[in-house]
Amino acid sequence: MQTIEDTQAGQTDSPARRDNRQRFRWRGDATLIEAALVGALIGATVVLGMSLRDLVDRRGGLWPSEPTRPVAEIPVEKPAELCRPSTASRPLRLVPGSGHAMKLSLEQGGKLIVSGTIEQGAAGRFRDELETRGRTIGTIVLDSPGGSLGDAMAMARLIRDRGLATRVKAGGTCASSCPLVLAGGVKRTVEVGASVSIHQFYATHAQETPAQAMADAQLVTARISRHLSTMGVDPALWLHALDTPPQRLYRLTGEELQAYRLTTRL
Repeated sequence: MQTIEDTQAGQTDSPARRDNRQRFRWRGDATLIEAALVGALIGATVVLGMSLRDLVDRRGGLWPSEPTRPVAEIPVEKPAELCRPSTASRPLRLVPGSGHAMKLSLEQGGKLIVSGTIEQGAAGRFRDELETRGRTIGTIVLDSPGGSLGDAMAMARLIRDRGLATRVKAGGTCASSCPLVLAGGVKRTVEVGASVSIHQFYATHAQETPAQAMADAQLVTARISRHLSTMGVDPALWLHALDTPPQRLYRLTGEELQAYRLTTRL
């Protein structure tokens, strides 16, 4: 039975009003569809961001190769005072010098002496020397003021891949980026009277912008930390480098070398 209200509604529900209702309903449906699409787009963006973040964390960046802008260290001569045993952990002044390119020489007992500045491309020469000498090399003896960070880390990986030991002899110096090479040894020895020192890295080229300089610094720091961790060394070691200006050196004590696992024995 039709009520008065139903009759009145039927009389007043004209085709124009029905058309308006359909258009209104379509607008409402379109709004819901648009909202759903926007939500899906936001979700995809979040997932992509998380994937990229994971890639950066796991591989050191979208492209895990070395930075396109080379980062190098101040070439220095070995200061005599750094050859004395350290009695306390303290920053020491760095004495600039002309610096000599890395030299490689083989001693009896399968010891390959690596001395001088680790210049750009040094890792390639080091690799060629290892391939030439083959199994005759068992220990890498370091006496270097440092140099290219990228080459230093590459040298460490070559050392680790071949299962070699590293050593800094009494009176020897391993400074700046050199400790990154030292970290590559399966066995790592620093003799009493040797000096192992670190400091901040810096770029040898002019940075385009402060933002780019900050980005490069963070990227290189992440790679150094990951490198140390991979080699079994406590990345906290590098905090001393970050606290020490490039014009100075932070000399690590024997206790610190052991605490950060940079040495497996003294």
